[in-house]
Amino acid sequence: MNTNNPLKNLAILWSLLATNLFASDQIPGSPQKRPVILRNAIIHTVSGETIENASILFQDGKIAEIGAGLAFPGEAEAIDAKGQHVYPGLIESYSSVGLIEIDSIRASIDNVEVGAINPNVRAAVAFNPDSEAIPVARANGVLSAVIVPTGGLVSGRSAVMMLDGWSWESMTLQADTAMSVTWPRFSRAPRPRREEAEAAPSDSDRLGLLHEVMREVKAYSLARIKAPKDQPIDLRLDAMLPVVEGKMPILVQANSVKQIQTAIAFAKQYQLKLILIGGADAMHCENLIKEADVPVIISSVYRLPSRHDAAYDAAYTLPSQLQAAGIRFAIASDGRFGASGLRNLPYHAATAVAFGLTEEQAVRSITLSPAEIFGVADRIGSLAVGKEATLIVTDGNILESPTQVLRAFIQGRQVDLSSKHTQLRDKYQAKYK
Repeated sequence: MNTNNPLKNLAILWSLLATNLFASDQIPGSPQKRPVILRNAIIHTVSGETIENASILFQDGKIAEIGAGLAFPGEAEAIDAKGQHVYPGLIESYSSVGLIEIDSIRASIDNVEVGAINPNVRAAVAFNPDSEAIPVARANGVLSAVIVPTGGLVSGRSAVMMLDGWSWESMTLQADTAMSVTWPRFSRAPRPRREEAEAAPSDSDRLGLLHEVMREVKAYSLARIKAPKDQPIDLRLDAMLPVVEGKMPILVQANSVKQIQTAIAFAKQYQLKLILIGGADAMHCENLIKEADVPVIISSVYRLPSRHDAAYDAAYTLPSQLQAAGIRFAIASDGRFGASGLRNLPYHAATAVAFGLTEEQAVRSITLSPAEIFGVADRIGSLAVGKEATLIVTDGNILESPTQVLRAFIQGRQVDLSSKHTQLRDKYQAKYK
């Protein structure tokens, strides 16, 4: 290797420094070696009733029994959780954690790929298992997250990731769970100057390009069926095949009425599965969304109204309105703080409770609902026999900010709940003592 190039040496030095700056020092949890039983707890199954003074037994990473007065194997580790609450691990529905470390440092941003059409991009492969944002989110009960690439027109494939593990492979719960698509804004901004208009494609042009992509994929799919040996592999078009076959949904960020209407029309035209992200104007398209049975990921409850004539609490009441309308939805914590705001997920749901959503539905919106929407409800999202033991133990209601997460398990592995935040707390507690 040539070590005389000063620019190359500088790049190597920066990569080493960046690795140290952006890497957490928590050791991932070890595989479960013996059964564990949490006794005398308040168990929030989410998919069923809340059971008081009950126990939950899990072994080999899966839940074996739930109920009162359980008998358990003699070799089991018994943990008295009297007065404590057991919830499924919280699930973030739309995040860049593991792709973005610090928004203001370009070297730590890896959520956008060069080019407009990148369906072959996989968020799981780019995921950084050592992100400092992961332990912080985990400490507040968020144990899984849907990681979404952005940028371009077709941004790539999102993945459901577990927030503990040594590598992206071991942390992947389900790869390629949805195809991320950037939808035109259809803004009403003033017309740009001629040179600006010529430099950037219009909204209609961008949607036209998406139609062209779909036609190419359809033709490519037909060619693969008729003459598979003669058709060369195109990685980009090949990655779109699960989408046109209805096996993978498209994940579209749509807030305005026009965005929602055109996205649903597009999905109907090509018979695609659709998930909407944002949904600020969803109640203005209530009947359309219900008819198409499209789920909505509310990207954030802490946001400003999307319309000048909207009520001040439009974002806060949206979850309860969707619930009353019978529209499937989940709540995410996307916002101005990006991945570092992931820890606030339960408080987004809590704010919705203050504006009409039931507490049970709020908990569901950050556990079982996202699991159902992204196709992993058979593994996580609720506490039931046979599901993975991905759960948290708290000293109170998870929606209340004073509540502390006391223990967390992912697939039966007890995970470290320390983080930079707890380290700084301990440091300055020692200082002032």
